[in-house]
Amino acid sequence: MKLFDTHAHIGLIQDDQMSQLLAVQMAKIKGVTHVVSITNSLADFEKTYDNLKSNDSVLHAVGVSPTEVINPGQNWEERVMTNAKRDRVVAIGETGLDYHHYAHAKTQQIELMLKHLDIARILEKPVIIHNRDAKEDLLPILIEKLPPKGGILHCYGEDWTFARKVLDLDLYFSFAGNLTFKHNRNLHEVAYHLPLDRILIESEAPFMTPHRYKGERNKIHYLIETLYTIAEIRDTAVEDVAEVIYDNSFRAFALEQES
Repeated sequence: MKLFDTHAHIGLIQDDQMSQLLAVQMAKIKGVTHVVSITNSLADFEKTYDNLKSNDSVLHAVGVSPTEVINPGQNWEERVMTNAKRDRVVAIGETGLDYHHYAHAKTQQIELMLKHLDIARILEKPVIIHNRDAKEDLLPILIEKLPPKGGILHCYGEDWTFARKVLDLDLYFSFAGNLTFKHNRNLHEVAYHLPLDRILIESEAPFMTPHRYKGERNKIHYLIETLYTIAEIRDTAVEDVAEVIYDNSFRAFALEQES
């Protein structure tokens, strides 16, 4: 059974290069053939990219997270454009809106996100979208400004009502370890009703540890727990769910799947 992790903060799992490569290798042994490395800042991207560039199972996204909205970095737009052209950089992001921690900077976050969407449009890449407590502002942006290559709603946390509003857009819904907790019934409803060909999974490591490993620091290969939960919710064989989600992952990033 093959797995594709669409979102992991490998640079935050471990700091040194050898430990990062080891984390990826351990995941590969457990069936995770590809991991998309996510960073919050450009300085972190450049360091993590260099650490992992020898490993062809690691793909990359580049962007400035809304968590860095106050100080996105000097010449950040030019740096995103330049870095996005490097080998195995498959997406722009993560970008989006975080009103849980940064409600004081809503306008700046919207401006930051719009610039990322424009870069994604120019470079013809999908976007990875962060959303926390910001659905009212996020929805019209997605409807009006989503670039042609679409995007991924990472660590999806909204309800089915919101999901229905964006189903007509070229978006994938990526579930993380929070889906594995039984009290998250709103998320379970989404995972049940969504077309299976729109679903992805992610570890969000080292965050969002699945219920089975509660209290531990999350690892890439723990994302299989999210897969198990989706299969259980949908009452479908886990192997069948895994195959569809694996195929979805390649489509989401416009990648050719190995034969």
